[in-house]
Amino acid sequence: MNMRHVILNVVKNLKGLSRRTQILRHAQDDMTLYIFGLTFFFLFLPIHAEAQEPFRVMFWNVENLFDTKDDPHKNDNEFLPDATRHWNFFRYREKLKNLAKGIIASGDEYVPDLVGLCEVENDSCLYDLTRRSPLQEAGYRYVMTDSPDQRGIDVALLYQRGSFRLLQHQSIRIPHEQVERGPTRDILHVVGQVVSGDTLDVIVCHMPSRSGGQLESEPYRIFTAQRLRQSVDSLMNVRQNPYLIIMGDFNDYPTDRSVKEILCGDGKLRNLMKGMKGGTYRYRGEWGILDQFLVSENVSAKNKNALAKNKNVSMFLKNVEILRHPFLMEEDEKYGGDKPFRTYNGMKYQAGFSDHLPIALDFWIPIRDDKDYCSE
Repeated sequence: MNMRHVILNVVKNLKGLSRRTQILRHAQDDMTLYIFGLTFFFLFLPIHAEAQEPFRVMFWNVENLFDTKDDPHKNDNEFLPDATRHWNFFRYREKLKNLAKGIIASGDEYVPDLVGLCEVENDSCLYDLTRRSPLQEAGYRYVMTDSPDQRGIDVALLYQRGSFRLLQHQSIRIPHEQVERGPTRDILHVVGQVVSGDTLDVIVCHMPSRSGGQLESEPYRIFTAQRLRQSVDSLMNVRQNPYLIIMGDFNDYPTDRSVKEILCGDGKLRNLMKGMKGGTYRYRGEWGILDQFLVSENVSAKNKNALAKNKNVSMFLKNVEILRHPFLMEEDEKYGGDKPFRTYNGMKYQAGFSDHLPIALDFWIPIRDDKDYCSE
């Protein structure tokens, strides 16, 4: 490797540090002088090379992230200090620490660029998570919905401003009156710009639950999936070949009708979790995949060769996984094996994480160094 390549690689690494907060390393005191020398070389030594940036997306149903304050407009009575669960400040703070640990551990060298969350009560919980927990050093910003859900839980997206410039966001309301059911969570649609200059559409959802039974509740999930599909079709009519990622707790499996037929039936969306072994949620000893990533064709290219063959593709998949960190698991004493380590086991507090495992998606994006894509 010649001197040009050495300098280029070092400068790229330094740029990566400025684009994203690095949790696991700390700069030395003499780094300023080192950067100055390399910058001087870089300015006067033209270098032309293609570089690619890793981009990680995470989704997690965090299971009842409630604060300790009563919201008179929501049914949050279960998670109050004087309720049967005795949800207090110390347990709330422990929950925030646990979630921060799970998010930080989900990255390799860096925290994820995007983190979709569901079962979050309000903006106050997200502020505490991003500003008053160990996650505060990551510098996340966030957007979330304000749904009419009776329990007051919503969906949200955390984002790194250095790798995702927020352009706009909106909530998609589900007209529940048409199916004569109670209100459900809004769907969150976020639009941002990545380091290649491309627009990335991100949708976070939490489909209606299976309360009352899978068959009895399925029409509501199908109706919600149809509403989501209408929004996706509108997006595809406005933007040709959009880069789209849909993530969420679908409360249905990849083979169920709401996902397989309504959302992915025409082939415009691909379910990355289809056929994957294991699961994100365990019910009566059986694992299943309720938490899923759906992507448009432009995002679903599997390797770098797709970039050369298809000029419309400027990002490609690297990896999709269910995160099974040991601290997220506990022994399943009833059915054998292991299961997610929950905050409560029934009504017994056990200081765990969630009843769902997080999922993660990695892909590569080519870097354009001619512009600064950092958000304000």
